[in-house]
Amino acid sequence: MKTDFQFSNLLGTVYNRGNLLFTPDGTCLLSPVGNRVSIFDLVNSKSYTLPFAHRRNIARLALNPRGNLLLSVDEDGRAILTNVPRRIVLYHFSLRGEVNALAFAPSGRHFAVGIGRQIEVWHTPSTPDVTDGDLEFAPFVRHRIYLGHFDTVQSIEWSSDSRFFLSASKDMTTRIWSLDQEEGFAQTTMSGHRQAVVGAWFSKDQETIYTVSKDGALFVWKYMLRYDAPEDAEENDENMQWGIAERQFFMQNNAHVTCANFHPESNLLVTGFSHGIFFIHELPDFSQIQNLSISQNDIDNVAINKTGEWLAFGASKLGQLLVWEWQSESYVLKQQGHFDAMNTIAYSPEGQRIITAADDGKIKVWDVNSGFCVVTFTEHLGAVTACEFAKRGNVLFTSSLDGSIRAWDLIRYRNFRTFTAPSRIQFTSLAVDPSGEVVCAGSLDSFDIHIWSVQTGQLLDRLAGHEGPVMSLAFTPDGSTLVSGSWDRTVRLWSIFARTQTSEPLQLMADVLCVAVRPDSKQIAVTTMDGQLTFWSVSEATQQSGVDARRDVSGGRKMTDRRTAANVAGTKSFDMVRYSADGTCILAGGKSKYICLYDVQSGVLIKKFTVSVNLALDGTQEFLNSKLLTDAGPRGMIDEQGEESDPEDRGDHTLPGAQRGAGARKTRPAVRVPAVAFSPTGRAFCAASTEGLLIYSLDTTFQFDPFDLDITVTPATTLSTLAQKEYLKALVMAFRLNERNLVRRVYEATPVSDIALVVKGMPAVYLGRLLRFVALQADESPHLEFNLIWIEALLSKHGRWMKDNRGGMEAELRSVEKAVRRIQAELARLADENIYRIEYLLAQPVEQKDKALQLDFGQKEVTNGVDEVMADGEDDDEGEWVGFD
Repeated sequence: MKTDFQFSNLLGTVYNRGNLLFTPDGTCLLSPVGNRVSIFDLVNSKSYTLPFAHRRNIARLALNPRGNLLLSVDEDGRAILTNVPRRIVLYHFSLRGEVNALAFAPSGRHFAVGIGRQIEVWHTPSTPDVTDGDLEFAPFVRHRIYLGHFDTVQSIEWSSDSRFFLSASKDMTTRIWSLDQEEGFAQTTMSGHRQAVVGAWFSKDQETIYTVSKDGALFVWKYMLRYDAPEDAEENDENMQWGIAERQFFMQNNAHVTCANFHPESNLLVTGFSHGIFFIHELPDFSQIQNLSISQNDIDNVAINKTGEWLAFGASKLGQLLVWEWQSESYVLKQQGHFDAMNTIAYSPEGQRIITAADDGKIKVWDVNSGFCVVTFTEHLGAVTACEFAKRGNVLFTSSLDGSIRAWDLIRYRNFRTFTAPSRIQFTSLAVDPSGEVVCAGSLDSFDIHIWSVQTGQLLDRLAGHEGPVMSLAFTPDGSTLVSGSWDRTVRLWSIFARTQTSEPLQLMADVLCVAVRPDSKQIAVTTMDGQLTFWSVSEATQQSGVDARRDVSGGRKMTDRRTAANVAGTKSFDMVRYSADGTCILAGGKSKYICLYDVQSGVLIKKFTVSVNLALDGTQEFLNSKLLTDAGPRGMIDEQGEESDPEDRGDHTLPGAQRGAGARKTRPAVRVPAVAFSPTGRAFCAASTEGLLIYSLDTTFQFDPFDLDITVTPATTLSTLAQKEYLKALVMAFRLNERNLVRRVYEATPVSDIALVVKGMPAVYLGRLLRFVALQADESPHLEFNLIWIEALLSKHGRWMKDNRGGMEAELRSVEKAVRRIQAELARLADENIYRIEYLLAQPVEQKDKALQLDFGQKEVTNGVDEVMADGEDDDEGEWVGFD
């Protein structure tokens, strides 16, 4: 089994804090999810997470006008510059302070950053290219520092010509700054608001400035005659100044403005309030277009795309992310993560969906390919503790502390069966018979195992024998044995379908936390409270081997720990273990920042995955800084500023040492991995962590990953080889560079008559890459027949080799099958529509038939012309098909 898993995606969290960004084309949305950045493709309904991670939660994001450079800054002011198309980190840099505002100039040559009370403007680093550029030693060069504000700068907006920019501050003023020294220009301060200014923007013609303050006041500023100028004064710079031309108020007395944004092209002003309502106004008339309640809490950020049609809102309290199309009054995107920590996860039998359940009582179904939540179930009234799929069919079973076991139909998305015990008890573990006819559950209150019939919903039996809470249950894949683990330090093997329901107890040295059964039903893995991982034979009921995992799971010191991370190993243990699909490896996670992958046969630790490096979580550091230890305790545990950055935002002041109420003490979430799960294909695994659902995969091909590269293989030599019509060599060179656009160019330039010859000569080492690429093209490009010819050639020429090596080709073959099925469904639908259209034409009178035929011949000429253009290979994926009716 391959073990080189790499981070692939982050699900379960869609927004944490910070600002949202649309890409310049307006089709993708960038959202900060803790210390990472997720990108949501709103057109293709897909999402992915960039591979880099900050050391703290991200505070601000900014994209350059071309959309290829992303600048992300965390709470400590450390910045990362990323190449977005290639998903590569270019530079790390520290801005040495807390950043509250960040914006690129429209020219792309500079970016302005608000650090506390001052503003710094920096030159944008040059973008290195793989072919003809190198990384710079000191790419960040500061242009100038601007001083003048007396409180934190909250917003920075550039003028369209990149010569000036506006800054809005908590000191209730807005200032106009010049990028360079302008002749006759003096620094201008615009004051008049009674509370902090949330945002300030130029109009499209730059003749008007709009400012919005926290108390819901909108000021319209114009360049006008001074109030003390004589009546006959001339309109020159000496007699002119920026003044308030108009005042407008939102009249929301019970709430304050939390965010605002302005779209100059359409004159739309969008404001979000603390009671969860947003307003859309058209300026300068201040006419209200829409208002909608989208949350019960603060709306933290709003973004508008380039065309002004889509509005993105982020609410950090509940982790909500919404994209609203205001013209059609419909949601483009509506996603929300779990409010509380996730407890358990499960892969669907086909591996295309992941189920997550949490303490908030919600069960969410996530699509692995798109990264979106498909459906959310909220019927449970308590924390959900376990979930498991029936091995056959789309049926999911969940257990909860509310005393119920529920069965869910994932085709109709409904709860079709609920199982309860005679007395109200809290269920903590769950197991489903492979046939899907029997479901078992263990609880905290009763030490018996309850068994129900799925068909009738009746309680069939209660298995007694354990003397402590049953924390883990599992059926062997052959369905002959039920394995249970309890806090009474025993694991029992039950033959529940035999005439005598006997149990074979296995004695351990500590409380049992989790049991897992190998896919061949011959071995079980048990993790206990003392940090031991033991392997037992099911048939002989004897221990085969064991691993002392205390040193492996230990790591990371909490802020309140009195001992170092090295000496705290005796208190750590794995809470969850799972076998891989082939049974050769086992994955384990617990109250630690590590996920460990072990080889079952030798008991050797193969690889350690670090879940998070986020310093905002407890347990991510190996050593604590003694400078941060004060007389009152660790400095990070003392709430120096209250629950928010500004006490005015809360309307109260926290009391030192208070445990609850208005002055609640500051708490820090701890890093932990309560659940792990292997994909049925063995190509990926997922882990539920404090920050969300992490997916690690073997199929991470989005980075620049050159394969067998030498100095003679460059984009220029590849195109030269293509021009010489050496298609096989050019395709191999493109795959070595692993540049997607280059591969697509060679792929589409290959003549149809040469496809079979090119595929036949393709080396086996590139077949997986080619098959994956063709499947992707079949989903994205309009050349249906061309892609199908490639697929047919690959399967006919290398089908035998793929069958012999199907273990490493499952993901590629599944994606090809999915693409072919989609094409088949679309063509069938199109054929059905054409049948009805032909029947309609045949039912028309003769004169209309002749007109229809003439129209049809005209269409055929136009269509032939389009086909000729396509045959020249000059079209690309950005083109669209033109339909003629």
